[in-house]
Amino acid sequence: MKQLQIVAPGQAEWQDADVPTPGTGEVLLKIRAITTCPHWDMHLMSGEPMFPGARLTYPITPGQPGHELVADVVELGPGVEDLSVGARVAAWQDRGADVRLGGYAQFVPFAAKSLLEVRSDLAPEAIASLELAMCLQVTFDRLRERGGLDGKSVAIGGLGPAGIIACQLARAWGATRVVAVDPVAERRELALSVGADAAVEPTDASFVASEEGPVDISVDCAGAAASVEFLMDHSKEAVALFGVLRDDFAYGWRHWCGHLDIVGYGRHNREAGERALALIEDGRLDLQPIVTHTLPLSSYAEGVELLRSKQAVKVCFLPWE
Repeated sequence: MKQLQIVAPGQAEWQDADVPTPGTGEVLLKIRAITTCPHWDMHLMSGEPMFPGARLTYPITPGQPGHELVADVVELGPGVEDLSVGARVAAWQDRGADVRLGGYAQFVPFAAKSLLEVRSDLAPEAIASLELAMCLQVTFDRLRERGGLDGKSVAIGGLGPAGIIACQLARAWGATRVVAVDPVAERRELALSVGADAAVEPTDASFVASEEGPVDISVDCAGAAASVEFLMDHSKEAVALFGVLRDDFAYGWRHWCGHLDIVGYGRHNREAGERALALIEDGRLDLQPIVTHTLPLSSYAEGVELLRSKQAVKVCFLPWE
C-alpha cells in the first residue's frame, strides 16, 4: 500500500508500506476519501506547532494529521462486534497523535468506537468531514444547553470550513437570522450560498444598525482576538468560542454590565457526532460546499499550498488515484 509522511517542514513523501493489521477494538479501513484539517496541515508543513507551547518532532508519524475520512471496513480486529466487513463508515473522532498510523494512507487501522456507519450513497465530499461537523456540534450543544437558538439572530465569525458549517448549524438549530463575518469576499459569498442572510467584513457594523439590532448570539470560528472582540461588541447575549485561541482578548466593563456570556468549548462526544450525521443525512447540513478542490493524495503538498494561498477552503484527497 501507499502512505503519506511529512518528513520535514515543506516535505511530504508518498511511501510504500505494508498493509497494517487491526488491533483489539480496531477495524482495518480502506480509505475512500479524506479531507484536510487546514490549520493542522499548514502548521505541520510549515514547521509550526498547532497549539501555543507545543513542539513538533520530524519526521511526523506516517499518515498524520489525516483524520477526516470516509472508508470501507475490510477487516475486523479482535473484540469488534458492532461493525461488519463491507460497512461504509466515517470518523466522528480524531484519535490524536498517539497512533501508529494517521489517516493519510490507503489502508488504516482505526478504533471501531471512533467510527459511525454512514449511507453508501453519500458522495465522499458530503461525509468525509463528519469529524469537523461533530466538533462544531459540540459548540452548538453548549448553546442549546444555555437556552437554545430558536428565534435568535446569530453571527458567525471566520468563514473557513468551520464557519461555513456553523452558518448551517445555526439555521438547523432554530436561528431566524444568520450573519456571516469574514474579510475575504469569496468566503462571504460562500456563506450566502449555504443560507446566511447577510455577510459582512469584520470592520463593518452595518448589520448592527439594521432594524433587527445587534445579534443575540455569536460563534467565533477564527480564534483571533480581533474577531472575538468584534463579536463581543456586537452581541447581546453570548459569544461562543470555537476557534483555537492564540491571543488573549479583552472582556471589559461594557461586556460585563451588558451581561454578555462567554461560552467556552466542550468535550468531543459520540452523541454530537450522531446529531451532526443526522443533519447531514436529512439534508439540513451540506458539507460539500467546503470542499473546493479534489486531488490525489500523492499531490498532498500541492493541496496544502492551495490552502495556504486561500485558493482552497478544504481539499479532498483520494488515496487510490
